[in-house]
Amino acid sequence: MSRTDRGSGTAELAVALPAVVLLLVTGIGAVAAVTVKLGCVAAARDAALTAARGGGATGGANVDVSGDTVTATVRRSLRVTELTCTATAAREPGAP
Repeated sequence: MSRTDRGSGTAELAVALPAVVLLLVTGIGAVAAVTVKLGCVAAARDAALTAARGGGATGGANVDVSGDTVTATVRRSLRVTELTCTATAAREPGAP
């Protein structure tokens, strides 16, 4: 290694490190968003099924009953946006 090459590894690391950190933060943010979306969908589905069986709304869901159909809507907030998840279920026969 000549004297002119000294420190080149440090310079290359200094250039590449911000890109690696950006990719890592983006990946973690994407995983967090998918996790929140899955929880939102599960809460809407559970609320729709509970209401279809004659129970009350759960999980902070807005439940709309129209005829033989129950629709539950759940809203979850992320840092940059708000997710809205909807699930629909058929009312059980004999449910109040």
